Amino acid sequence: MTDIVGNETVRSLWDGLVAACGDRTFLRFRNRADETRSYTYRAFDEEINRAANVFLTLGVERGERVAVQLCTCPEFMVALFGLAKIGAVMVPMNDQYRAEEAAYVLEGTEATCAVIEPKFLGLYAELRDAGGRLPKGLLVARMDEDDVEGAAEARAALAADPLLRDFTVLRVGASVELTERCELSSDDPAEIIFTSGTTSRPKGVVLTHANILFSGLYADWEVSLTHNDRLLTTMPACHSNFQLAALMPVLTAGAELIVVEKYSASRFWSQIREFRATVTQCVAMMLRTLMLQPESPKDRDHELREILYFLPVTTGEKEAFERRFGTRLMNTYGSTETVGWVLTDPPSGPRNWPSVGRAGLGYEVRVMGDDGAEAAPGEVGEIQVKGVPGRTVMKGYFRNPKATAAAFTEDGWLRTGDKGYMDESGWFFFVDRKANMIKRAGENISAGEVENVLECHPAIAESAVIGVPDPIRDQAVKAFVRLEAGARLTEEEVRAHCEEHLAPFKVPSLVEFVEDFPRTCSMKIEKKLLK
Repeated sequence: MTDIVGNETVRSLWDGLVAACGDRTFLRFRNRADETRSYTYRAFDEEINRAANVFLTLGVERGERVAVQLCTCPEFMVALFGLAKIGAVMVPMNDQYRAEEAAYVLEGTEATCAVIEPKFLGLYAELRDAGGRLPKGLLVARMDEDDVEGAAEARAALAADPLLRDFTVLRVGASVELTERCELSSDDPAEIIFTSGTTSRPKGVVLTHANILFSGLYADWEVSLTHNDRLLTTMPACHSNFQLAALMPVLTAGAELIVVEKYSASRFWSQIREFRATVTQCVAMMLRTLMLQPESPKDRDHELREILYFLPVTTGEKEAFERRFGTRLMNTYGSTETVGWVLTDPPSGPRNWPSVGRAGLGYEVRVMGDDGAEAAPGEVGEIQVKGVPGRTVMKGYFRNPKATAAAFTEDGWLRTGDKGYMDESGWFFFVDRKANMIKRAGENISAGEVENVLECHPAIAESAVIGVPDPIRDQAVKAFVRLEAGARLTEEEVRAHCEEHLAPFKVPSLVEFVEDFPRTCSMKIEKKLLK
């Protein structure tokens, strides 16, 4: 297939990077202990080759799946690209997984090998004791870093268990040149990312070499990224926000990546200044916690020109943030399945907040009504995306042809399940996740709309709204509310506030106060656990 990627692969990308900008800085990594490591493109490619050779020595073959359960660190990227160079497939695992979740992914992908953090040894011991399927090879990374949780215990376990291997020691002894070069195609799978979606069990999104290279080239256009840029991210490495919207765009542009292992609201803006970041990523939680920090005369002293932004805040919150920090938010919409952020503010020209933008290069987007016809401008329906499977959208769900078929319409459009509308000028507006639509007495209610109203109350820090069974009205609206420190509210006061801003059928009939919420690795509220 002829497209912007052609038959390029991760391996050919790195070959070109070393030739073109080998001595340029590729990565600066700031760990939790506030220490920084730096790598040039050439030095990091050598680390990748060492890892690839380790996997080859362990018998990992083309097409095999290898699980990687690491926190955000250089070793995560070394494993990703090392596996891709030999045609193997990385399965990134959430660093918050419990035993049952890990077992589900390991068994479903039949991973033959796993690279893990020291702190996960207990989890894998639990899997073994429960008789679960374990990878034949278990490599423990980062044992040489004393500040890494569980490193000392892991060193002791390594001496006692012959099934465990030290990933760092093995890499040190490996060649910096790739010892075997199998045939690779841009259509080969490179990784399988499991997404929570709306079902009780996550599905594995298969991404090819072409997919992840396209994500980089697409974001380079989206953000006007060049080799002079410095992109700072605090996103979890296992998440597509990190891999597809930060890591790959930096590589395809030959730019510099700054990875901060752990987000800290009190340190983040000083890190933006210290590393002279020109682009960064933020979600709503980050914006709100940054606004809670004491104001400083240095708030506007930075080189940021763009903030890639993924979750909704109110217009007031957006304007206050941009005014205080002297920067702007680039609103976007997408998912792991869509690969790129298919709806985006354009890289130049006017923007139209709270619109999530227009269809980006390489995509078509439409809104379909419940009647199966394309929605008229202003009419809410399902957002659907037209792309090329395995190139600009996912190849499919791993070993799940039924779910893959259900994800696409008969005419080849990817169903997002999300609600939105388009205006007459082609600007798209996100309304809500399909899973967040509550049906009460025949009326459709957006949980997001109710949450926005709740969070306008000065005593409410955060909220989550779900539908719960109602014997008369099908569903009742239930609000979970986290108050600001020291604040006091009653259920009646919460409902009275909502009654001021919402139609009666949208007002929560049930209110529960909570100390905090269950969350995903990207700090989104895990609503399925509230149910």
